[in-house]
Amino acid sequence: MTASWRRTPERSHRLALRAMRWIALGLGRRAARLVLHPVSAYFLLLAPQARRASRAYLARALGRRATLADLYRHIHAFATTVLDRVYLLHERFELFDIQVEGAPAPGTGLLLMGAHLGSFEALRAAARHGGLRVSMVMYEDNARMLNETLAALGPAARQDVIALGHVDSMLRVRDCLARGGMAGVLADRGLDDDDAHAVPFLGTPARFPLGPMRMAALLRCPVVFMAGLYLGGNRYALRFEPIADFGAAPPAPETALAAYVDCLERHCRAAPYNWFNFYDFWADAA
Repeated sequence: MTASWRRTPERSHRLALRAMRWIALGLGRRAARLVLHPVSAYFLLLAPQARRASRAYLARALGRRATLADLYRHIHAFATTVLDRVYLLHERFELFDIQVEGAPAPGTGLLLMGAHLGSFEALRAAARHGGLRVSMVMYEDNARMLNETLAALGPAARQDVIALGHVDSMLRVRDCLARGGMAGVLADRGLDDDDAHAVPFLGTPARFPLGPMRMAALLRCPVVFMAGLYLGGNRYALRFEPIADFGAAPPAPETALAAYVDCLERHCRAAPYNWFNFYDFWADAA
């Protein structure tokens, strides 16, 4: 069965992303951020599916009914992180105040498991700046979409992406870890719901893919939760938290997945406007 997020149409496209890049680099961050207000209002008014998904998620994360101001803040936070990707891809690190908590030591081969929470680009930017190597592991279609997006936002930016679905995919991930590198996976989405496991999330069961944890079990490596949370203004907070180690005493993939979801839930409650899955995340859990 096809996952819900794949049935949701993608509104962004190359022309819009190139326009965002031109605005960002031509006007500067302060002026470019003013443009985000009408953009956010446009999506709030004319994207009813995303609006409904935002309202349903925020009600769970906030523990109360989401107001129109909450929905706008949610959408605007997403737009801001997209804008900031332009500057981060162009290595304009001086524009940001990025705090790091619990970062793994360089040379540690492990899987970083994140979600569509905050900005993964802030994580990769800080990693490059600090001498860490992070390769992104994703399904081939997603890798193609990412490469197209990055080409539109920052054509000169070089990204290390390992596409799954090839004969040598797992060998490339293994070699990355053996060199002391880190492989990043956004573990809250899968290609289909047949490889998913229902886990309580924000008070209601939701289906999460087991594939990333099975990959960690096969590679017998540690797993660390990661998030690049947007805190407003020019501030980001990078959070790292060990959640499983598939070395000497490996847990069951389902147990490790539950630990991942628990960590994700805590970060969603602490920074609720950073969750950027604008579709009914709980639709297929029944």
